[in-house]
Amino acid sequence: MNYLVVKITDIDAEQLEILTAMLPEFGFHGMEEFENSITAYAPETECDVELLHNYLKSTNLNYLLSEIPEQNWNAQWESNFDSVIIPGKIHVRAHFHPRLDGFEHEITITPKMSFGTGHHATTSMMMKAMIDLNFLGKSVLDFGTGTGILAILAAQRGCDKVIAIDNDEWSINNTIENAEMNQVSELIDIRLADNLVDIPQSDIILANINKHVLIAHVHAINTILNTNGNLILSGLLSTDYEDIITIYAPFFGMPLHVLEENGWICIVFANNNNS
Repeated sequence: MNYLVVKITDIDAEQLEILTAMLPEFGFHGMEEFENSITAYAPETECDVELLHNYLKSTNLNYLLSEIPEQNWNAQWESNFDSVIIPGKIHVRAHFHPRLDGFEHEITITPKMSFGTGHHATTSMMMKAMIDLNFLGKSVLDFGTGTGILAILAAQRGCDKVIAIDNDEWSINNTIENAEMNQVSELIDIRLADNLVDIPQSDIILANINKHVLIAHVHAINTILNTNGNLILSGLLSTDYEDIITIYAPFFGMPLHVLEENGWICIVFANNNNS
């Protein structure tokens, strides 16, 4: 099967957020995000090219659509994938990168078409925020798991169990593969789902998605998160802060911490006033 690749250039952070929400509507679930561009991938049999063209033309964005054979994907990924380092704390690498000493956590990731390699500011900030929380013996929900990188880190930090959900089958398969590679499969319950129905109470919720999904699920998140639990949100632009606080503060109070990097933010809440 061949894949279609669309590369959209000369975009700002707000346009990037909109595109990450819109491209899956046309069948493009695998994405690589960069500072001023995004590259998205889709099996040619599963995407609507005409709708994609019409949408992108209406936005006046610069884009290039091309086709690649399926077998070229891993070679392309490997040629562009650098390891991710959070000094002294986390080393995220591919299988072809050497192990490095001096890190609390080493995570091996084969991202394929899934989001979440640690390169994007939202993922790296989520990991930094996780380092400051106590996961020992805790129950965790990873909402929108992508590659499973955050679920794997939670497992490595000593949680009792992680439920990792995503609405993309490719991401689910990728998370299964990455959990096995990092030898934490027994700690991660991986589910294909686009909502939080039948999710049990959790001590920590990780949600690196986007503003619209986070706003739509605030009541479910409030129901699931245990009192005195922690909630880490990202996938958010700095300009999304007021909108998120307006929706989330009535349930969880004001944030414990806010991290900011390259126009993106990560917000950490402590659930001390569950209502």
